[in-house]
Amino acid sequence: MTDAQDRTLILTRHFRASPAQVYAAWTDPEALPRWFGPDGFTCHTHAIDIRVGGEWRFDMIGHGMTFPNRHRWTELSPHSRIAFLMDGMSGEDDAKQVVVTLEPEGEGTRLTQVMTFATAEDRKVAESYGAPEKGQETLAKLARALGE
Repeated sequence: MTDAQDRTLILTRHFRASPAQVYAAWTDPEALPRWFGPDGFTCHTHAIDIRVGGEWRFDMIGHGMTFPNRHRWTELSPHSRIAFLMDGMSGEDDAKQVVVTLEPEGEGTRLTQVMTFATAEDRKVAESYGAPEKGQETLAKLARALGE
């Protein structure tokens, strides 16, 4: 594997919803906190400003634990691409680059989410906590929010 592959986690899912509908679920400040996060977790928002340069500061709460989170949007291309830095509000060192692409596929949308970690070790740690499975749970919650 290349260094980038060693640091990358890729999730994909097909939705029956249109790219515009999926994009709206990601960019509506009322909708996003309702579905984001794996099963058994909810988001408590401190501040949300969905625009390039804006950020969402929130706690992900579940299973007796609280995880501080921050998303800092770097790109918002309507109906096709969303990019943000994701960290635990501890600074740039642990930030992960997340790129979500939305492609029309059949009667719906193919979402691909690419998360690039700072190091290969960071990715391995995330995998040890079940990040791929928890990411799929999050996308399943998005599907439910879209009425699937």
